[in-house]
Amino acid sequence: MSFTMAILGAFGLVAYTAVIIWIGIQIIRMLLRYIRSTPEERRKEITVKRTLAEALKEHRLQRNMTQDFVAEKIGVSRQAVSKWENGSSDPSTMNLLAIAELYGVEAGELLRGVVLVKGKGE
Repeated sequence: MSFTMAILGAFGLVAYTAVIIWIGIQIIRMLLRYIRSTPEERRKEITVKRTLAEALKEHRLQRNMTQDFVAEKIGVSRQAVSKWENGSSDPSTMNLLAIAELYGVEAGELLRGVVLVKGKGE
């Protein structure tokens, strides 16, 4: 019985060591991939992909503003703001600039990380 336990213990130790070595190799591979990448590639990986609608809603909610408040301040209907935030339409350039000013950010900040949704603008 003790011989069997010794064999199982030795096998467990070998398996444990193999897992630790495998994890170490994976970490080294990830670090090498990171070290070899350029700063631009790293920024691309960090950039959050989102739609303009998601960006507009996120910025509005961060500032605890309602759609009604935003609409009133920039001179559009609440339905227009709702359509921008659900993605069924996009704000004009002038409205986008007004929104950025209202939110206290650059227009580029609203567009950072925004991806084009296929089917829109075609």
